[in-house]
Amino acid sequence: MAYTPELITFLAMVGSFIIGAMVVKLPVSLSLVIASIIGAFVGGAGFPIRHIVEGTFGYIDTVLVIATAMIYMKGIQRSGLLGTMANQIIRGFRRQPLLLLIVLMFFAMFPGMVTGSSTVAVLTAGAIVAPVLMNIGIPRNKTGAIIAMAGILGMIAPPVNIPAMIIGGGVDMPYIGFSVPLILITFPLAIIFVLFLGYQHLSEIDVDAMDLPQSFYPKYGIKLYLPFFILLILLVVEQVFPKAIPSLGMPLIFLISASITLISGKRFGVLGTVSEAVNEALPIMGILAGVGMFIQIMTLTGVRGFVVGMLIGLPASYLYLSIGISMPLFGAVSAYGSASILGVPFMLALLSQNQILAAAALSLIAGLGDLMPPTALAGLFAARVVEQKNYVKIVKYCIIPGLLTVGYGIFMILSPWQ
Repeated sequence: MAYTPELITFLAMVGSFIIGAMVVKLPVSLSLVIASIIGAFVGGAGFPIRHIVEGTFGYIDTVLVIATAMIYMKGIQRSGLLGTMANQIIRGFRRQPLLLLIVLMFFAMFPGMVTGSSTVAVLTAGAIVAPVLMNIGIPRNKTGAIIAMAGILGMIAPPVNIPAMIIGGGVDMPYIGFSVPLILITFPLAIIFVLFLGYQHLSEIDVDAMDLPQSFYPKYGIKLYLPFFILLILLVVEQVFPKAIPSLGMPLIFLISASITLISGKRFGVLGTVSEAVNEALPIMGILAGVGMFIQIMTLTGVRGFVVGMLIGLPASYLYLSIGISMPLFGAVSAYGSASILGVPFMLALLSQNQILAAAALSLIAGLGDLMPPTALAGLFAARVVEQKNYVKIVKYCIIPGLLTVGYGIFMILSPWQ
């Protein structure tokens, strides 16, 4: 292979990013910024301040979604709604353990669906679900695997899928029409995985022996659920009847729904809650700023076109093999980084396919990066939640679900519905 200027620039950018994130242990966002600046110099663009600033704000709409979604998540947690939902799910399905297992899986996915973060899902709903799963007979390590997979699938499920937003932004495709494809991609896998990992261990459920989260329903009644109902109604109306009301946009929908938590349940400090939510979202928002800068410099220096041309020239079998191997492995540094650095070029190579379905499938495969060592964020935090010191014991139970996820993602790209 001839070492063209674009190839040298690409290797410099990817190499400096990996060194920064994995060797020097810098934050992923800072590693992306450094890689972008190095790429600009190596590519002969000097220090293009306009492109650096423009790239930083390339995903500002997604940043706003993440910040407001995190505020909403903190609001329903502080108001008592999240714990109440868990309590009522467990009591309502206690005589139907099979259904309880599936519903708990969806509940564990919910925070990831709202925030686009597997870590948030594992540390909030996952922490509530884990003791219940262990109490009904599921071993500790398999419980950790269930909530790790729930976090990843929740991150990919609608309404908020950051990898899909990144991929769409990189090819000028709006994040519209993704809800049904993402449901078809994630929900069947969620049911299969929780039954595969937990069904054989189910035992009788003794609710009285469990340390359930407190239910505030007796005190606040149906009013406690108002933030959830309003969010659901606004999202459905926005998707199904786009011309019925003026488009509010997801950030405003999350803020409206979050504001209802102030009157629906327990009282809590607004400023402290908002501050905590934004602080927890900052690492993700920083990564998105770095991703935007990285893609902007790739475009400026011709690297983006070079990579796309190289991928388009691959035989189809090699292209799909590259997707199945490289995206999860690169996601070990950052699933969002995998979606931008690899997902965008792969998407450009798949433009002849159904673009929404292809982007959704690529985001699913990229999301597996949160299971890949050495970072393995979903596995690492799931291990903490179930009090397992060696997170590898959690991750090993995710190998078969991970392989099925890759296979299903590639099947969706190649599916007859294209």
